[in-house]
Amino acid sequence: MSRPKIVALDGYALNPGDLSWNRLEELGDCTVYDRTTPDAVASRALGAEIVLTNKALISGETISALPELRYIGVLATGYNVVDVAAASKQGIVVTNVPTYSTDSVAQMVFAHLLNLTQRIGDHAAAVRNDKWAAAEDWCFWDTPLIELSGLTIDIVGFGQIGREVAKLSHAFGMNIIVATRSIEEMPGYVRAVTLDAIFVESDVISLHCQLTPETERLVNTARIGRMERTAFLINSGHGGLVDETALAHALNTERIAGAGLDVLLREPPPAEHPLTRAKNCFVTLHIAWATKSSRSRLLETAVKNLVAFFAGDPQHQLTACPSNE
Repeated sequence: MSRPKIVALDGYALNPGDLSWNRLEELGDCTVYDRTTPDAVASRALGAEIVLTNKALISGETISALPELRYIGVLATGYNVVDVAAASKQGIVVTNVPTYSTDSVAQMVFAHLLNLTQRIGDHAAAVRNDKWAAAEDWCFWDTPLIELSGLTIDIVGFGQIGREVAKLSHAFGMNIIVATRSIEEMPGYVRAVTLDAIFVESDVISLHCQLTPETERLVNTARIGRMERTAFLINSGHGGLVDETALAHALNTERIAGAGLDVLLREPPPAEHPLTRAKNCFVTLHIAWATKSSRSRLLETAVKNLVAFFAGDPQHQLTACPSNE
């Protein structure tokens, strides 16, 4: 029996060289491309039964041009890069990898929050630039130092990551409010509120909801106007949740105190993006998910998904089509 042809279109982000593709290679004749441009997706995937993608787009037109294709594995939780409806019509199984990055993303939320409240990097730079050596007192600080205990954090969206952020917030002694469509099984230390109430009550807003037509530009001029001037915004969810022009203006006019962002609407951003230069705005490079532990879980689950497909029992399946028969 011939081995199935497996093509990974953009493997570099998942594995820049510190993980192994061996387990995937054991399952078939495997070709891994670091990156694939949109015009090369169809040609590189031609003849493959199995295609894996992270950000490379697999459109309905591309799916129609790949008669051998039986399985698309998304190397991420979000699957908007695949035309799932078109895949279903062709009987192609599509899977994703949920929850692999929960701990890492929650950790990044607090990396941003602790940076905003303590400004460790700025104060370390002050030492490096001999400001401490020249100080008259035995200590000094350039920015306010803010204790998390007693502050109110609002978590918008209460899935796996939102729940982990709540656990960490509780450990820091914060008051926790949540805006979510589902209020079942809330921990006792969490209080549910309406979406508009969060912008009035919160010292910190952390975004973890899905990007939908209803949540697009959730953070906008009107809602920012209800926030305390001392409030912080953290976004590790989706760039589209924020009106970036409105947020940049609010930061530059000190309408709010600061923002920590791991996602932007366009990635990578243009060189003159307003938020990369906004006052008290700290942008990381969409790396909350990217710890080695997180990427290892992602790769392991992607392989398990494929093994399950070969066994006729697809896991994390997104399509309403027959399994491997």
